[in-house]
Amino acid sequence: MTRTAVVICPGRGTYNKPELGYLHRHHGARMDMFHAFDAIRAEAGQDAVTTLDGAERYTVGKYSRGDVASPLIYAAALGDAQALAEDIEVVAVTGNSMGWYIALTAAGALSPENGFRVVNTMGTLMQERLIGGQLVYPFTGEDWANDPARKAALLADVVRIDAMPGHDLALSIELGGMLVLAGNEAGLSAFEAAQPVAQERFPMRLANHAAFHTRLQAPVAAEGRQRLGAGLFTQPTRPMIDGRGKIWWPGATDTGALWDYTLGHQVTEPYDFTRAVQTAAREFAPDLFIVTGPGATLGGAVAQSLVLADWRGMSDKATFQARQAEAPLLVAMGRDDQRGLVTAA
Repeated sequence: MTRTAVVICPGRGTYNKPELGYLHRHHGARMDMFHAFDAIRAEAGQDAVTTLDGAERYTVGKYSRGDVASPLIYAAALGDAQALAEDIEVVAVTGNSMGWYIALTAAGALSPENGFRVVNTMGTLMQERLIGGQLVYPFTGEDWANDPARKAALLADVVRIDAMPGHDLALSIELGGMLVLAGNEAGLSAFEAAQPVAQERFPMRLANHAAFHTRLQAPVAAEGRQRLGAGLFTQPTRPMIDGRGKIWWPGATDTGALWDYTLGHQVTEPYDFTRAVQTAAREFAPDLFIVTGPGATLGGAVAQSLVLADWRGMSDKATFQARQAEAPLLVAMGRDDQRGLVTAA
């Protein structure tokens, strides 16, 4: 029996030490595709993705860089999207932040090589400029129950800090029960000083992350548009849900508008991953939400997004876990205990 699925592609920060070797472990049969990516990297004088993935040692300083992490995540996630079992029908594709670029390829709006060019170019530009930074802070408790008053108070504090002279701070990503904030050092430090430590680890700075999805990235967006032409984009073969919750339909997509969004709004305005997941749930009602690798950290944000929508009666962590135990609806391909649920035998 066919299982319908929404495929969700991860963003930065998902290729970590445990993921070293991911391409070689899971996608030995896709080395020809990866070598095509290597050739694109060679043109820019950059290390091959297969070499990076096959290294003996992982270091945060190197592998968290945008020009290293982005191509590795793209290759791993696209390989996973291509490795799904034959009984799975992908009804829509979405992604978180950089995962939007991967979603474009998984949905057919970019070829694998052109998708790689987009990811590698934007990841390299972000690293070269490294404008600002990011941090993560929750507005829900550990039970994931919605707390709109707390969220409103946090966002009000962001506005307060951003209005201070020399301070830049803005919402970057709506990530389930988390807010990803971005800004300059003064803005980020002011928020850290204003808010208490939550769940023993937040606010959490994200290493080698720029101020993604804010006005500070306007120079990166402009350079990306110069280097990446609209001709790279084609009509998708699957519906895509962007960072506003908008659905781009096969046969009805304005590819020029898609290019404009991808290298414009998507770079300089907040990315609402929560809304993308909720749109996927409400409009496509899939049997499964499949989060591709590498890593599995995005699974929590997907689950929280469903809980915040009270989807199928799931209103907190406990009700989600009960539903998941009864019949898994969320599968993270980066987890060895779940990968086999959706891949070919």
